[in-house]
Amino acid sequence: MGLPALEFSECCLDSPQFRERLRSHEAELEKTNKFIKELIKDGKSLVAALKNLSAAKRKFADSLNEFKFRCIGDAETDDEICIAKSLQEFATVLRNLEDERMRMIENASEVLITPLEKFRKEQIGAAKDAKKKYDKETEKYCGVLEKHLNLSSKKKESQLQEADSQVDLVRQHFYEVSLEYVFKVQEVQERKMFEFVEPLLAFLQGLFTFYHHGYELAKDFSDFKTELTISIQNTRNRFEGTRSEVESLMKKMKENPHEHKNISPYTMEGYLYVQEKRHFGTSWVKHYCTYQRESKRITMVPFDQKSGGKGGEDEAVTLKSCTRRKTDSIEKRFCFDVEAVDRPGVITMQALSEEDRRLWMEAMDGREPVYNSNKDNQSEGTAQLDNIGFSIIKKCIHAVETRGINEQGLYRIVGVNSRVQKLLSILMDPKAAAETETEICAEWEIKTITSALKTYLRMLPGPLMMYQFQRSFIKAAKLENQESRVSEIHSLVHRLPEKNRQMLHLLMNHLAKVADNHKQNLMTVANLGVVFGPTLLRPQEETVAAIMDIKFQNIVIEILIENHEKIFNTVPDTPPSNSQLLLSRKKSTDSKPPSCSERPLTLFHTAQPNEKQENRNSIINSSLESVISSNVNSFLNNKSAPQPNLNSSELELEVIKPNRPNSLPQNPSPTSPLSPSWPMFSAPSSPMPTSSTSSDSSPISSPLRKARALYACKAEHDSELSFTAGTVFDNVHPSQEPGWLEGTLNGKTGLIPENYVEFL
Repeated sequence: MGLPALEFSECCLDSPQFRERLRSHEAELEKTNKFIKELIKDGKSLVAALKNLSAAKRKFADSLNEFKFRCIGDAETDDEICIAKSLQEFATVLRNLEDERMRMIENASEVLITPLEKFRKEQIGAAKDAKKKYDKETEKYCGVLEKHLNLSSKKKESQLQEADSQVDLVRQHFYEVSLEYVFKVQEVQERKMFEFVEPLLAFLQGLFTFYHHGYELAKDFSDFKTELTISIQNTRNRFEGTRSEVESLMKKMKENPHEHKNISPYTMEGYLYVQEKRHFGTSWVKHYCTYQRESKRITMVPFDQKSGGKGGEDEAVTLKSCTRRKTDSIEKRFCFDVEAVDRPGVITMQALSEEDRRLWMEAMDGREPVYNSNKDNQSEGTAQLDNIGFSIIKKCIHAVETRGINEQGLYRIVGVNSRVQKLLSILMDPKAAAETETEICAEWEIKTITSALKTYLRMLPGPLMMYQFQRSFIKAAKLENQESRVSEIHSLVHRLPEKNRQMLHLLMNHLAKVADNHKQNLMTVANLGVVFGPTLLRPQEETVAAIMDIKFQNIVIEILIENHEKIFNTVPDTPPSNSQLLLSRKKSTDSKPPSCSERPLTLFHTAQPNEKQENRNSIINSSLESVISSNVNSFLNNKSAPQPNLNSSELELEVIKPNRPNSLPQNPSPTSPLSPSWPMFSAPSSPMPTSSTSSDSSPISSPLRKARALYACKAEHDSELSFTAGTVFDNVHPSQEPGWLEGTLNGKTGLIPENYVEFL
């Protein structure tokens, strides 16, 4: 039930019913007053809480903005860049949202607190003042009326008339006050319907505006959220592959730590205890020592892992001699003495084990016998990029595209190893390869066929995209924008040998078809990159740093798949000219010799010839003969034109120093046939003579000549020679090792990279 109406006509009668109705209005006003007072208190608490919430969220946003991801490696993938900047994006969204919240909080005081306080003070307060006045006048009127009624009738008429007039005056004033009070009470009751509710509506409107702003921010954030979700998924997928690779390497290191050492610029390095003489005896101080054979410099850094810091200044000395310390001459085990050119006295050092001492003495040319601890672990895979190899890959691709293009997890799900090996043995059988059948029987599962394809690619002597270009492809994937990456990879692909490029083209066309059906087989371009990156672009050295670069190998494969038509069907836009290539190869004669990491890597592992490879050897030899003959013919055709000092450095566009086994061949012969494992696609060109009188001669047919070094080179093995640019070698003749010559320098005979020298 609502409140009864207060009639003005009842103010004069002032009946009990009127008073009852008036009290109900007064009770409602008091209730409204208390409610508004409590609401204002709660509103202020809400504003204070919102301010605290906003401050906490801003602090949270600041923490997100200040944190910077640091990824392993020297560059980041697009996915890692997206994830790294996500924290800043989150912080920006939160700050934007809090800016809007602060506007809402500031408006809350104006649109909610202030109007409610004003209504309570001006309206309800005025009604209370009117009530006080009404109660006062009621008391006055009732008192005057009682006094008037108690007057004696015996009073004079004039006195009675005066009393009547006074009562009428008081009654009239009470009536006016009563009317005003009733008017005010009903006015406040009506005003609260809008003046009380309207501020609440305005506050809610501000709240809705805040939430709508959040909705708009969410819409704007949607694209980045989608991109970030994909990046997180791709990074998780790469992590799974990388983690298994790192775990595998860790297990290998546990089993054989000495077979998995990083390439180091030092001949030997590690911890040694150095004897230091003190006033009251001697002490043994732990040092981390490095030694370079070329400069004979020993560097000693006092360091103890337990304390976690250096224990003094570094010291470097030049080695004069190294001698094993006899066991009976010192209490310590595994000791040896070192004499330095620039330091008097003998430095006694203690190795960590007998084997460790042997390696240190071997590096320093000490009196211990020299052992070659390196093992030639090059695999002798029978897979080759010949007709049989192309036939195998084409058969596998044909089977996949005709029978299993829509199978879920294509290439990700592996087949049973025994079945895979059996299928490969059948496909690699020369008799089977000679048959005209181009299809693999339906009895073989698709996962077995895909595993056979990947296994065959891994069985190649080197990765399909070659060790030589592995770092270049990785650097291309690390470029900042996609256009530069595609352009650089396009150029690198066209530097691959023809057979490698043809096989890569065949494979990328196939993988593009697989990716086109990703809705059925779930193999997106990114997933295919994860599968084929380590297979096609594996590094020569298996290290944690190399494993961290697997994500960039995957990106290279993704780019090849997405841009396969452009990369394989068009020539790179701006190939470097011969003059630019030649200019980039010029080095100063006093330049620093390149470190191991700066030198070109091997093209293929060395494999021994066998009966099944005779056909392939003939193909290799014929291709080499065509390369050599084409270079000779080119030289003869241009012989008539004056050419200043034409030599091998001007014919060879890329200086490649191929790897080789760790020791010299047993019986080198200048006339021995070329090894069938000579790189069949980019073998180094033979140097051409500069003499016009012997245009038919070449280094292969002209043994025991002199040659001059074009570039500096640092030996990586005892069987190699170290030299600087301009060094002259005697008795230079071809070696059995592909791409290497043998020569004599300062009475020592060793191997020389063929394309580092010119014949005199």
